[in-house]
Amino acid sequence: MDFSNVEKIAYLGPEASFSEMAADIFREKYSIKAYPEKMTTIRQVIEFVDNTPNVVGVLPLENSLEGSVRESLDNLMLTKNENIRMLSQVIMPIRHCLLSRTTEFYSITGIISHPQALAQCQNFIHNEMPRNLNIIEATSTAEAARSLANYNLTYSAIGSRKTAEVYNLNILKENINDDQTNQTRFVLIGDFDTEITGNDKTSLVFATENKPGALMDILNIFYKNNINLSYIVSRPSKINFGDYNFIVNFDGHIKEEKIKNTIEQIRAKTTFFRFFGSYSK
Repeated sequence: MDFSNVEKIAYLGPEASFSEMAADIFREKYSIKAYPEKMTTIRQVIEFVDNTPNVVGVLPLENSLEGSVRESLDNLMLTKNENIRMLSQVIMPIRHCLLSRTTEFYSITGIISHPQALAQCQNFIHNEMPRNLNIIEATSTAEAARSLANYNLTYSAIGSRKTAEVYNLNILKENINDDQTNQTRFVLIGDFDTEITGNDKTSLVFATENKPGALMDILNIFYKNNINLSYIVSRPSKINFGDYNFIVNFDGHIKEEKIKNTIEQIRAKTTFFRFFGSYSK
């Protein structure tokens, strides 16, 4: 893919977020020289890409513990420009670190972080931090790191290696999250075309008539064409109660004849259809 004309790359802030880290990976992988554009919501990222030419965006799409990121999926299927597609993916481990202005771990008496990060590091806090630890909640991990300047050296924050780099903090302990398998899949989106790599996946969303066997008819199309369906999730249509959209991932690229024919067969049996993109696994 040629991203030489891309002017901006949008991502979910704040600064030093995991989304920014994913944006850095995409920028390096595709030599994207674009200016980073920080947004406050996922919807803003998608609308920015939808309404602005020559830009791309980074979305969190799926977490190994929490499942699909609903805000990303729900807003992506509503773009005015139907050529906004998933172009690439990166699966990034979510690793929390204990950060501080001091280098002395055993001097720590307080910790500041977002409630979600605190919850994800409960075992570490319980087993390795002092019993009388002063815990302070912040609006984000970035805000927690920023606020350390207002506290004495015995306070710490939870954040990523990127957070430590941005706010010039010391990493006292790494990988302090309870679940070491926590990963998030991020995708790069934009109005671009992708080429076959031989190791591709295709994503799309569709709705069927609300009647017995309608979904099975779609699934049988994958079966008859010998296509591996690797992911399926339902989302409320937000039109009629009890109606759902189905988001699927399957092996192959739309430029392959078999995949193209399969998609045409599926489209004919749907009441709503949206191609999300074909891209390298």
